[in-house]
Order: sequence, then structure tokens, then C-alpha cells
Amino acid sequence: MHRCRRGSASAVIAWHGHASIAACSPYARWIVLAHEELYLEQLPWAEMYECSYMHRDILCTVDMTKTDFIITTSIDGHLKFWKKMDEGIEFVKHYRAHLGEITGTSVSADGTLFASTAVDKAVKVFDVINFGKYCCDRCCHMINIINIDYVPGSICWIHRRGQAQALLACADRDSNTIHVYDGRGDGKPLHTITQLHHATVCTMKYNPVYDCVISADTSGMVEYWNPQSPNELPSTVDFEYKSATDLYEFKKCKSYPCSINFSPDYEQFVTMGVSDRQVRVFKVSTGRMTRKYDEALETISEMQQAGTAFYKLDDMEFGRRLAVDRELESSSQAHLMNAVFDESGHFLLYPTLLGIKVVNTHTNRVVQILGKGESYRFMTLALYQGAPQKKAAVTLAMAASSNPLVKEKEKKDPTLICTAYKRNRFFLFTRRDPESNASHQGDRDIFNEKPTREEQSLAVAQLAKEFGTRAIIRTTLGDIHIQLFPKEAPKAVENFVTHAKNNYYDNLLVHRVIKNFMIQTGDPFGDGTGGESIWGRDFEDEFHPDLKHDRPYVVSMANAGPNTNGSQFFITTVATPWLDNKHTIFGRAIAGFDVIHRIEKTPTDKLDKPLEDIKMINIDIKQ
Repeated sequence: MHRCRRGSASAVIAWHGHASIAACSPYARWIVLAHEELYLEQLPWAEMYECSYMHRDILCTVDMTKTDFIITTSIDGHLKFWKKMDEGIEFVKHYRAHLGEITGTSVSADGTLFASTAVDKAVKVFDVINFGKYCCDRCCHMINIINIDYVPGSICWIHRRGQAQALLACADRDSNTIHVYDGRGDGKPLHTITQLHHATVCTMKYNPVYDCVISADTSGMVEYWNPQSPNELPSTVDFEYKSATDLYEFKKCKSYPCSINFSPDYEQFVTMGVSDRQVRVFKVSTGRMTRKYDEALETISEMQQAGTAFYKLDDMEFGRRLAVDRELESSSQAHLMNAVFDESGHFLLYPTLLGIKVVNTHTNRVVQILGKGESYRFMTLALYQGAPQKKAAVTLAMAASSNPLVKEKEKKDPTLICTAYKRNRFFLFTRRDPESNASHQGDRDIFNEKPTREEQSLAVAQLAKEFGTRAIIRTTLGDIHIQLFPKEAPKAVENFVTHAKNNYYDNLLVHRVIKNFMIQTGDPFGDGTGGESIWGRDFEDEFHPDLKHDRPYVVSMANAGPNTNGSQFFITTVATPWLDNKHTIFGRAIAGFDVIHRIEKTPTDKLDKPLEDIKMINIDIKQ
């Protein structure tokens, strides 16, 4: 598999204490990470997502537990539990947990407990247990409901493995208060923290190695505190005063972090800034900032214009993505973005306008951008790098064995699970290309949610209303009536209908005719070399399993290869099954067959162009 070349991160400042070293330093090129290739082999690497799964509504969060469970939530209050298998994932359970939008989720340090909060003023606690190959009757149970009298915000488990009480911290979304509960208890607060923050707490994360919680509020203040009352600065860290740290960074920049995530060894944590789009890496023990990556829209725009970006987008596509990101800035979903470390702690993954960046924090280099060719704006990330079958410790005999069954159990399947802006799907990036997975049968977007009859009828009616369902191609030899397929090929139909309404096809030649094959038109140059889509660029193919070239009179897009559709189209005169999955079918002739065959039989030159001009006068669109 070929990897793309490495490049510098968007705008990188490398911090070592207070000494600043520019990433473009002449010494930077000599900085290398030992065994980098081995680390990269344990990361997802395919540029396109392998598959996606659905919720009924837009997704909020995705969490990965140490017990190999994936938990996804959506804004309608629903939760879904999934299990990581040898390859891919399998559905486990579905809960209609809340009556409103979910505001926070948390997985305990040992991966056995999960909690969620929502605007319905309820905290739901789930017991996540791993019984090898799961049994739905014995895992993912809701074990407690805590009813509260305030709208909760951020939530976090703040206890170590094996601790008697499962401490759960829950922040009030409308004040500076943090309440601490026993997650398995009666729902009464064990104690309340009111003096720690002076603004609403937006994110919290617990570090079991240092036995401390790191929290941040909307004013930009970041605090370290002990889970046990009186919640003072833990003795495990190497500083006594915040002035000896870089924790005032957010306050100085008038920003605040929307997420905090630790490295696997809990020695570092990474934050995502909401307003300034900065990704910052701190050392836990000292509170010092070691890395800072600038992903501000202004910076990315400048790099796009200067041509210095790691990956340069087409100007039209860049403009579209920029508009989406500007909309995202004012959206309530902006705070859902996060950054995650890989298992080595040397690589950082975070979502950007260009895709999901994989950054080597040791060398300050972008080594890959996942999903750079996808049209989605990715948001929340969760990374899995384990071996699904490996549950027991490896003995010396097993390590030395050449038994293929032992090797199979040690096989890893690195997977990045992520949500996207305004999408009711979550996406899986692996080391496999979408086409390599035979189980998806060519469709990587899994329809695991069945739309209601009302939704189906509304969708079909809306498409028909927008695009029309029939067209009449009026030619100099007669009329051809076409049935359109807006449901199966929405982009192709939209392109055809819009061109027709804009008179783009008026007086264009039927420039290519091949007897016992097809007739082709739609080129303003009249020689097969011209034409563009309504978007000013080529658009992607749309293949549907119900539409085949298994009969004559099929209307398909002409192209110059995969995903190169413009304005030209053709009508077949015989069955042409070899064109399946190569040309987008967007309609079928239902009348005017005699006109089609009259055009087919017209004399042509050696380039298959009719000797006498045959033109489309215009195209009428009918509802």
C-alpha cells in the first residue's frame, strides 16, 4: 500500500518548556522517531472510510471502551452498543435512553461503566461487561438512573479500578457547580464543588495514574483537582502554583477547550480549542504545553492560496468545505470535536477541514490525512488498536509457536471510529479499502436503520417535486419520452434537469451514433470533448443495484472514466450489460422508440458522427 508523502502540520509551534523551536528550523529535518514505520503499521491508513452505520438522528458522540465496546449516541437521546470483532463491528444493543439531546458521556477508566446525561435532567448508568464473544443477555445493562434538578453538562467517572465507590462527577450546564455521585448509589450527591471554577465547566477528564481530574470552564480556566474532598491540587504533580505552568494559555488566547483526552500512558493530554481552532498538547506532571497546532480557518485559507498545504484541494471544493466550517463555528455541535493519541503516544489524530490529520508529535510532521477525499466534515473520534481475539496473556511457548491459530488471535485491526457534522452515520477508517470488503457488496454505507413509510414517501415525493419524474427530449426527428430516477441517481437527475431548465441542451447535436449500441448527445462542442456539470466540475458515479443495462432504451451518463460525469448522456438501443457499474443510469425511455431507432439508423462517418445534423430542439421536464 502506498502512503502519501509527509508534510508539515498546518502551522506548528514546538514548545520545550519556554524555549520555542520553529518547525522549519534547519535542525528539524534531522529529528526522527525510532521505529516510526512499526507505529504506523498499527494505525488506520486507508484514505477512504471502509463502511458506515446509521442512527435515526444526527450523532453526538462515540466512545471506545477498554473492553472492546463502541458506544454511539445521537441527538434524539438514543444509545447504541457495538462490539469490535476480528474485522469490523457488530451491533449489540439499542437504548432509547433519554427524552432529549444528550449533553455528555463518559467511560470509566477500567472500561466497565458508561454514563450519559441529557437535557431531560437524567443521568443513565450502564454496566459494560466483556464476556469474550459477547452475549446480549449479560452485557450492556442499564443499572442506575439518577434524576437531578438541573440540566447537566459535562460528565466524568473519577475513580480508579477496584475502588469501592464508582464516583461520577456531573457539571451543571447553567452554573459553575460540579456534583459528585456514587454511580451505583441512590442518586444523592456525595459532595458538591462550588469554589473550583467561576464559569460553566465544559469538559472534564480523570487521570487514574495521577489520581486527578483535569477540568476546564468556558472562561478558559483549567484546573487540576483530587476526586476526594476537599478536591485540592493532587500531590502527584510536579507543581504547586498554576503560574509555573502553561494552563493560563486558554485564558490568554480568550478561548477554552471543548475536549480533553489523555495519552495511553497518561503522561500527556491534548485539547481542542473551540473558538481559536488550536490543538494543544500538555505534559500532565508539569502542566507545560509541548505542542501547539494551528487549524484556524484563516491559516488554512492562506496555506491553500499559497500552495503550501500538505494536501491542496480544488478551489471549488475548498470553498464548499470552508462554508461548512464557518457554519460549524456557530453551531452547537462545534464543542463535539476532539483529538486522540495513538497507543504509542507519539501520534495525534484530530479532525480538520481537510480531513482527519495524523501528526507525528515527535517530528512535528503530518504523516497522513484520512478521509481527505470524502465530502463529510468529521467531528468526534475514537481509536481502536487492539487485537479483538487476544484476551489472555501470551506465554513464552505461545510467542515462540508458529501455530497459525495463535498468530490469528494476535492479529490487530486498527480502526478509527468517527462522527460527521449533521450526519446520522458514524464512519470506520481501517487499513482496508472499501472495495476490499466483500461483505458490503459494493455498498459501504450500511442501512441498519429502516426508514418509516412516512419518511420513504416524503423522500420520494420531495425528490419528484424538486427534479421531476419525466422528460421529453424534442429532436429534429421526433420526441423521446424518458422516465427519470431521482431516488436512485439524485445527482445525475439534478444535473440533467437543471441543464434542461437552463436551456443548456437546446440545439445540441446528436454527435455520436453506433448502430446496435447507442446514440449520444449533450456536448455543446458537438464532438464528444466538451460539456460540464451544473457544479462546474465532474461529479461522482451513482450505481444502484436495481438499475442495470439489461435492456434497450436505458439513459446513462457518458464519462471519461470513474467519477468524470459532466453533461453528456446516451440512450442504448440494445442490452449492454458490460456497462453496469461503469456508467450512471438515471432514466429509461418509455416512448418514442421509433425516433430512437430512426436516429440509430442514420448514416455516419468514420467517427460515428451523423452525416446529416440531428439536433435536440429542447427538453421539457414534467412532474
